[in-house]
Amino acid sequence: MTGAIETVRPVIVAALRPSEYTAALVQALQADPDRIRGARVLEIGSGSGIVLAALGTMGAAALCGVDIEPDAVAAGQRLLDDLDLGAQVELYRGDMWLPVANRRFDLIVANLPHFPMKPVPVAGRLPTWSSGGGDGRWLLDPFLEGLPVHLAPGGRAMLTHNAFVGLDQSRAIARSHGLSFRVALTVLVCIAEEKLARMTPAVLRAEEGRSLHRYGPHTFGEMHVVEIGAAPR
Repeated sequence: MTGAIETVRPVIVAALRPSEYTAALVQALQADPDRIRGARVLEIGSGSGIVLAALGTMGAAALCGVDIEPDAVAAGQRLLDDLDLGAQVELYRGDMWLPVANRRFDLIVANLPHFPMKPVPVAGRLPTWSSGGGDGRWLLDPFLEGLPVHLAPGGRAMLTHNAFVGLDQSRAIARSHGLSFRVALTVLVCIAEEKLARMTPAVLRAEEGRSLHRYGPHTFGEMHVVEIGAAPR
């Protein structure tokens, strides 16, 4: 477990600021607070710590977060300490499932980088904030493949999922492991022009007018919050 450092650089705080994706995930979680109270929670890609903070204030019994960025771990720890949630949280710097090998959780949440583009910084964000590789599935697929061995019986996962990175493919992976799959919430998110310009051209061509909607100079993309569930024992 990694503890907080005294200060977190302002530029890092700005780079880790919550997004529309974060807001949608929190909204979906708030819709069913009874299933959060007393839960053992894991967030993969914990970033600023805001989703863990929301879950802690909703009554989760234990909070665990993993992020590849050491500054994110420090920023998250500071936020949770400020909210008097530090005593019930574990934060690790590491690669996805590795820091929590052989552990199971009642609720796993994730807002992973899965925009279909190469890893580059955009709008003051870190390269690891949004880039999901050419098809957007660089982190999404290993996350889905790891769920069966990390969800407790009857547990569930909630994750953000762009409509333009293959919802049916994710559904097929989940169901191949005996997990249920449903869309809990769908919202439109505004896609900045500089980000759209880096989108994999084949994805842009295939999805424009379907899950991507242009209105003059502005483009919106469909984004889902997906719930994936494990069967009870």
